[in-house]
Amino acid sequence: VQLQACGGGLVQPGGSLRLSCVASGFTLDDSTVGWFRQAPGKECGEVLEIREGGGMTVYLESVKGRFTTSKDRAKNTMYLQMNTLKPEDTAVYFCSADYLGPGHWGCKGQGTLVTVSS
Repeated sequence: VQLQACGGGLVQPGGSLRLSCVASGFTLDDSTVGWFRQAPGKECGEVLEIREGGGMTVYLESVKGRFTTSKDRAKNTMYLQMNTLKPEDTAVYFCSADYLGPGHWGCKGQGTLVTVSS
């Protein structure tokens, strides 16, 4: 049972990037999935989540209208589409699924680094 975030990299301000969260050993549709991020020297924060029933909640005010999430059920993968990126979006991004239990919720496991810089 595993959840892996990937797809990070270096992007210029104003650019876009799509992160992937690939699940194995369980079905993402059976879980609430959250995206989190942790910037250097800052605490972990939840960006947004998509609930098992399909509703999405964006928790981070600064990304509203710029970030969205979607699922590809065939690939058992969730995506975080990030548009109009800003330097303050620079962080390690993580995905979590409540199916894996509370100990796995948050900035846990291997995240993917997104650097927004010119």
